[in-house]
Amino acid sequence: MITDAYAIEPYPLAPGVLLRPLAAEDAGGLALAYVRNRDHLRPWEPRRDEAFFTEEGQAARLRDLLAMRHAGRVSPWVVTDQQDGIVGVVNLNNIVQGAWHSCNLGYWIDAGHAGRGLGTAAVTAVCRAADERLGLHRIEAGTVTANAASQRVLAKCGFELIGTARKYLHIDGEWRDHVLFQRILNDRQPTA
Repeated sequence: MITDAYAIEPYPLAPGVLLRPLAAEDAGGLALAYVRNRDHLRPWEPRRDEAFFTEEGQAARLRDLLAMRHAGRVSPWVVTDQQDGIVGVVNLNNIVQGAWHSCNLGYWIDAGHAGRGLGTAAVTAVCRAADERLGLHRIEAGTVTANAASQRVLAKCGFELIGTARKYLHIDGEWRDHVLFQRILNDRQPTA
């Protein structure tokens, strides 16, 4: 368990915009953000039931995420704007230590805040935390093949193309091909 590694301070991404660890109190803000971005996120995410878009649904989801964070298996963050509340999410998922010392990255930025460099800044900050705080060696990320904007973010953040995985994830109601990327953070020897 590496819970103290998740105790990062909020990280400024732009004037009035912070990246900070997810908190149990974020259920309402996340529900609002997901409702506001429902159409924007549809082509890039799994289909969600109606409960997902409610504060209660997000509260249940957050309980699970925070328990997995406590166990050292995920590292979830939110991007917050002083005026608009939660405007993005960045997650390190499937954290595995040992010989692999790697994880998977997932992220999104609010449609009203896209194109401002927030995704690039947030991914850069989370990569730094994955290296310096979590001691990870590698981060993998995948995008639906048509998601050129996300692929540009990954390239700007130092991710290299691995290849294309056929029918990789079930997104928007279908098994979708994904372009896979990785970023090697360091060449340190793995710890326990």
